[in-house]
Amino acid sequence: MTRFEALTDEQWERISPLLPSNEGRKGRPFTNNRRIVNGIIYRYRTGIPWRDLPREQYGPWQTVWKRHRSYARRGVWDHVLSQVISQAEEAGKVDWAVSIDATINRAHQHATNTKRPEQDTGGTIELQEISHRGG
Repeated sequence: MTRFEALTDEQWERISPLLPSNEGRKGRPFTNNRRIVNGIIYRYRTGIPWRDLPREQYGPWQTVWKRHRSYARRGVWDHVLSQVISQAEEAGKVDWAVSIDATINRAHQHATNTKRPEQDTGGTIELQEISHRGG
């Protein structure tokens, strides 16, 4: 496995049946689905823009992006995730222990984007008092 391959053979065999097939599909058939999925994973792992995907490893970035977009729109990724979690749970590999952190961080009042009435900040009143003293 190279740095451009995100999935092992075992992982690919687990998710490949969950992905849409070419049967009954109009248009150009999917070619090398594993290459495209590896490109999608690589892009999310590295955080690079779609246009910067290495073409030699994954093909045209437009193809990878379109396939990801299509799968996301059709709920394929949600289905794959739920199936993989179900398989892992059946095998006893999922621990549903949850840790909750109740830390509270308060922001300073000026750190928010909310507007406050001028009376609360003393804006107009202070200016009037200062002008009376000077006059």
